[in-house]
Amino acid sequence: MSDRKALTRKDFISGQDVRWCPSCGDYAILSVVQGLLPEIGVDKEKIVFVSGIGCSSRFPFYVNTFGFHTLHGRAPTVATGIKLANPELDLWLVTGDGDGFSIGGNHMIHLLRRNPGIKVLLLNNRIYGLTKGQYSPTSPAGLKTKSSPGGSLDHPVNPCSLALGAEATFIARSTDKDLKHLAATLRVAAAHKGTSFVEILQNCVIYNDGTWDEVYAKEKREEAQLLVEHGKPLRFGKDKAKGIRQKGFGFEIVVLGENGVTEGDLVVHDQSINDPAYHVLLSRLGCDSEGPMAMGVLRQVARAPYEVQLDASIAEAKAKRPNAGLADLYRDFGKAPMWTV
Repeated sequence: MSDRKALTRKDFISGQDVRWCPSCGDYAILSVVQGLLPEIGVDKEKIVFVSGIGCSSRFPFYVNTFGFHTLHGRAPTVATGIKLANPELDLWLVTGDGDGFSIGGNHMIHLLRRNPGIKVLLLNNRIYGLTKGQYSPTSPAGLKTKSSPGGSLDHPVNPCSLALGAEATFIARSTDKDLKHLAATLRVAAAHKGTSFVEILQNCVIYNDGTWDEVYAKEKREEAQLLVEHGKPLRFGKDKAKGIRQKGFGFEIVVLGENGVTEGDLVVHDQSINDPAYHVLLSRLGCDSEGPMAMGVLRQVARAPYEVQLDASIAEAKAKRPNAGLADLYRDFGKAPMWTV
């Protein structure tokens, strides 16, 4: 950051009226992000927020930085273009489960696999909130909504598993209820070189209230959440009395002290394994398989960001033909084999 007065959270609060429903989880997420931005060491003029369409996509209006409110599902393409045009910018993409994984699903996959330096915040309330309560790609099967009065027949998307399928280099999960954990997770995501994908479990008080209560209600969170830390065994439950042990090609839940089980029998979390197979198992816990839902940084591996690779490719091409102009490129096309149809 250049030499100027230290920024505070107030510097990142825009003058726009925040228009979300009272008690919406978006308020908490916005507050955490605004509080984090002064810490990341980037000039405010170099920070850009990009969104698509949806409740969460109002984010750029409420953060006092540059921003783009783009088309439904197209935020990943716009954000990628901005990053390639000016790699020095600090890019944040805010999207929802509908915007990010329905109409924007294809764009999201390619953003994740390319790995440009963009922080992706996926606010997952498992419903279409802005368009008044239709089921979304992450809605659980059987959910009755205005567009599925008999219950949704669709198998839900697991955002972290999908990101792992695209081999994203940074994947994490947090909630709108644990602000300390969310801030810590976003702090690590902000420092990652490449694409950071963070799924944030978020409540919609109007159309899907309590959708994550089984995961983060105060009386259930000890049993329902697995807080992962790199290099530490997978333990959860009251007094961390339960753990996760490898069984064949999967996991099993064990109780420490029963049948001779010790902490040494448990899986030790390693977020840096390049092969995503272990992280896929972790992402499925509490979603597609029994057990507590993993929270925290699931995966973080090193791979050159897309913009760095692109700059290197352009430099290499220029070095081979330093004096080539547009006319030379046109003549090169003429030398290529031509087909007559």
